[in-house]
Amino acid sequence: MSKKILLAGAVLASLAPAAAFAQSGGAAVGGATGAAAGAIVGGPVGAAVGGVTGAIAGGIADQQKPEFRQYVTTRKVPSYTYKEEVRVGAVLPESGVTYYEVPAEYKVKGYKYTVVNNTPVLVEPSTHKIVQVIR
Repeated sequence: MSKKILLAGAVLASLAPAAAFAQSGGAAVGGATGAAAGAIVGGPVGAAVGGVTGAIAGGIADQQKPEFRQYVTTRKVPSYTYKEEVRVGAVLPESGVTYYEVPAEYKVKGYKYTVVNNTPVLVEPSTHKIVQVIR
């Protein structure tokens, strides 16, 4: 039991610096979702780990996704053709993709958006990794 608590503490400690950089609006939604999922799987310790992990992965809140898709559509952003599956974790190439600022009303900081295979996605600019697919 104590090994599980120590392991959970180590995981939390390693995730805490990254959580500080999570965006405000999506982080709250991601944190709540992650905490709920973690509680189901691992009880109170799982809730804490899930909450931090979910906050890091936060993005456009579910209720704002349709509005954000509409925003992107009205901008007529060109779609980048990607030969692989458009999914969270996929890394886009360094060149040939144009990234755009997310408007402030979506409360997403630290990420940019682009359109891949006609699907809006949030991307971590320094790694070009997709962090959220907006379907």
